[in-house]
Amino acid sequence: MSRSFELDDLDSVTVGTVGTPGRRTFFLQARSGTESMTLKVEKQQVAALAQFLSDVLSDLPAPAGPAPDAPELIEPATPEWAVGGLQLAYDGTSDRVILLAEELLPDDSADTGAEAATARLVITRHQASALVRRGFELIGAGRPPCPLCGLPIDPEGHSCPRTNGHKPPSR
Repeated sequence: MSRSFELDDLDSVTVGTVGTPGRRTFFLQARSGTESMTLKVEKQQVAALAQFLSDVLSDLPAPAGPAPDAPELIEPATPEWAVGGLQLAYDGTSDRVILLAEELLPDDSADTGAEAATARLVITRHQASALVRRGFELIGAGRPPCPLCGLPIDPEGHSCPRTNGHKPPSR
């Protein structure tokens, strides 16, 4: 069984990558005091997290003062486990965003009775805002999408399925 986390007063929270575009591995990392955790996430999860946090923050008044930048990923980034699902909530009483990540379990986990680990992170609106900017930066730094099919264009080229084997689209 994997380790679960409950970090209420975070010193830092960030998303980051290791590797080159097209071969990047994405991570969610948080630190509170001496306790830290790194989780493996998918690019689509980072994009969805950034967009949803942006939507939540747009419904709230801007926090006082400038938001700090999200810190860089601390390497080596060794993930505790891979994230299967993410949930977000806003607690108006404490003025905090709550992020709940649930471990991705193998298909045979029902047979073994394994329970998914969870990570509950309580972050400030400033930290959430920095996470949004960092998430959008990471997504934008990837391979550009093909204008015809939307699939990523590799540095070596792209065989677009919409051209049916004919002239590939230009970058």
